[in-house]
Amino acid sequence: MFKVMIEPANYENIHLAVEKAFEIFPQSLSGKKVLLKPNVLRSSEAKEAIATNPAMVRAVVNKVESMEPASIVVGDNPGLFSYGANEESFEKTGLTEAAKGYYRNIGNDSIKLDFNPDFMPSVSVSRAVMEADIVISLPKFKTHGLTVMTGAIKNSYGILPGAQKAALHRAAGNPHRFHEVVTQVFSLRPPDLFIVDGVIGMEGNGPAGTDLRNIGLVIASDNAVALDAVIATMMGCDPAKLRFLQKAQELGLGSYDLEKIEVIGQLKRIENFKLPPLGGEALFNNENIQNIMRSRTMLRPQADPDLCTGCGTCVEQCPVSALSMGDQVPEVDQEKCITCFCCQEICPEQAMSLK
Repeated sequence: MFKVMIEPANYENIHLAVEKAFEIFPQSLSGKKVLLKPNVLRSSEAKEAIATNPAMVRAVVNKVESMEPASIVVGDNPGLFSYGANEESFEKTGLTEAAKGYYRNIGNDSIKLDFNPDFMPSVSVSRAVMEADIVISLPKFKTHGLTVMTGAIKNSYGILPGAQKAALHRAAGNPHRFHEVVTQVFSLRPPDLFIVDGVIGMEGNGPAGTDLRNIGLVIASDNAVALDAVIATMMGCDPAKLRFLQKAQELGLGSYDLEKIEVIGQLKRIENFKLPPLGGEALFNNENIQNIMRSRTMLRPQADPDLCTGCGTCVEQCPVSALSMGDQVPEVDQEKCITCFCCQEICPEQAMSLK
């Protein structure tokens, strides 16, 4: 039997819900490396409710600190519209301050893993995610034009740095297959605990829309499939209709059957909650969005010879070893490059640009 906690909360008392989540789903953190992964879709302000609220992140950091871990990292890889703006995205949302000095740009170092060759033979995942002993996922309660909702499973799509996310969108080819991609990325390293910021949620045209909803809840679980099934039910969506949940259940990652889920709290459907189209075709067939994805996957770094000093910092720091020193400036291996923007972010002379 899987368990899901539903606890009333606001941003002033959210620490109480966080404490309860750790009581119901205890974690042994002493002496361990802990990664906290909020949802930081893009650069935005906290009031927009696009990213996990700073109050949630601060409450979890405080709790984790008290459990004497060996280390804490707070990080995410922002989405399509904020590739290369990791630090800016955290700063603007207030999450850098909320992280209390534990924020790290986790896109700067990655590990290559085998993936499904039907989509891509391999992907690069942030090293901090794969080397953490405990991963705590902090999603937002939001809709999503492509996957209907974004919650526990979708939040793990951010373990991929750079334009790989856009490349996988394109490789999927249709919403049905993209649901499967999302689940397979999640399966690379399922988090150990999920605590969802559902105080202020988003309905309608998520995940970066303007239709905000005062929900006043924190939802938590140690199983993503059960948790997302509960969120879908609250939104008025049948979990069995969501392909990413079907795929997750097929892979043995959990169950979306509510009869197999013990709800600790009150599970109620939110009245008149606005969902996007169930199939996701509206987003997938949007020509402007597809053009943006295509352009992002085609970007490659170029060094300005008038600015580059040949220091080799970008070559040393490239997470996939796609850069090497040429006669005068760094050169890129087109096939290896994942367009993670690390070279641009790390260049001391600001000589790197992506074109």
